[in-house]
Amino acid sequence: MNLQPDACYRAARARDRRFDGQFFVAITTTGIYCRPICPARPAKRAHMRFFPHAAAAERAGFRPCLRCRPERAPGIAPVDSVSRLIEAAMAGIEEHALSSARVGDLAAALGVSDRHLRRVTETALGVSPIELAQTQRLLLAKRLLKETALSQTEIAFASGFGSVRRFNALFKSRYGLSPRALRGAMSSRPDGIKVQLEYRPPFAWERMLSYLALRAIPGVEMIDATHYRRTVSIGSAEGVIAVGAACRDDCIELEITPALAPHVGSIIARVKRLLDLGAVPDAVSRHLGQDPLLANTVRRLPGLRVAGAFDGFELAVRTVLGQQVSVKSASTLAGRWAASFGKPIATAYPALDRLSPSAETVAQLTEDQLAALGMVGARARCLIALARAILDKRVVLTLATDVEAQIENLRSVPGIGPWTAHYIAMRALHWPDAFPSGDLMLMRAANSSRRQLETRAEAWRPWRAYAAHYLWQSLGVAP
Repeated sequence: MNLQPDACYRAARARDRRFDGQFFVAITTTGIYCRPICPARPAKRAHMRFFPHAAAAERAGFRPCLRCRPERAPGIAPVDSVSRLIEAAMAGIEEHALSSARVGDLAAALGVSDRHLRRVTETALGVSPIELAQTQRLLLAKRLLKETALSQTEIAFASGFGSVRRFNALFKSRYGLSPRALRGAMSSRPDGIKVQLEYRPPFAWERMLSYLALRAIPGVEMIDATHYRRTVSIGSAEGVIAVGAACRDDCIELEITPALAPHVGSIIARVKRLLDLGAVPDAVSRHLGQDPLLANTVRRLPGLRVAGAFDGFELAVRTVLGQQVSVKSASTLAGRWAASFGKPIATAYPALDRLSPSAETVAQLTEDQLAALGMVGARARCLIALARAILDKRVVLTLATDVEAQIENLRSVPGIGPWTAHYIAMRALHWPDAFPSGDLMLMRAANSSRRQLETRAEAWRPWRAYAAHYLWQSLGVAP
């Protein structure tokens, strides 16, 4: 990343939240690095250094600030191939892909060589993938020490460390403190783990909840006026998460049942993508607001986000079930799908009683079993083919680096056309430039033919997914 020191200095002096998480400020006189919004008294310009990532600041010997807490900074937005690869690598690391320092395994999953992955992270962030992983694990541990009542042993393993001894030694050598010294007020209740996730304001939170509520899968998801809740299964762990607006500004609160504690890092990463917490709303609105077609809606709905997906396969199934039917009908069908093939789970919420069916489960089903739910045969065959394509790794529904290739791979599945592929890319692949141009509502909102809309949308790159949502909102609809 090509940081401009003078611009970074001005942003830090102004404590401009638009740049939170996009760079970090290190102070040479204190050995501390901060977010640009840190409330501490600004240092002199001569004592400041700027880094594109927390790992780069730590590589240079700086320790994270205890006031602004760099571990809570929003992430980056994947708007080009390089930042896309970086975000995908970081997401893989958050899923503990490098818990055993296997750079080659992560690189292979991302479709690049380990040499290329090292070169890109070194160039963009100034650190190697292993250093990036190490910093991510330490910052996750720091977050859990401050915000949860988990034991140090639980935190060590939840953060991806192979042993408590290794965790304690690295934490002390890097930060100059023992983990015990950073323990917070332990605000988490015994029946849940609470962490706070920050974002760059504004955030149209009510719109996000409304969007998710209309598309909720009965039994798996539950949304009310204040919270999004869902069942979760990762590995052998099962439980429930809840997401709601925190009491303080610019923050979302995530609550996780204790059984899911070993996977808290993975859950945080998924929730960030689901709610698009890494978005840069100022850049989006400034760019899209220049078009008269979008300007009024952009002004009316500041901070509109593109909902992602907690589970890529689940989102893809829900999208296929929504082909050529109403949103309500698709949700009803998705509820039958979950009730029939999802594993039962006991929760504190009677409306949440199913885990989302996995690709492994759906791949073993017959067309007749799916058709019995009320879907046409072509749709049933599509779901089975999609599940098998995912298991064969012909389709990747996580953060893929080559999105265009994945869109083509999706289109190779019988029953998935351009609209479905782009909608899945928009949400499951978290691609901000996805654009389902054949959508009838988009063409109606733009009063254009498909070809005219595609031509006009070229000016909306790299934020075409946001443009699509603004167009849908201008009509009061969305698929």
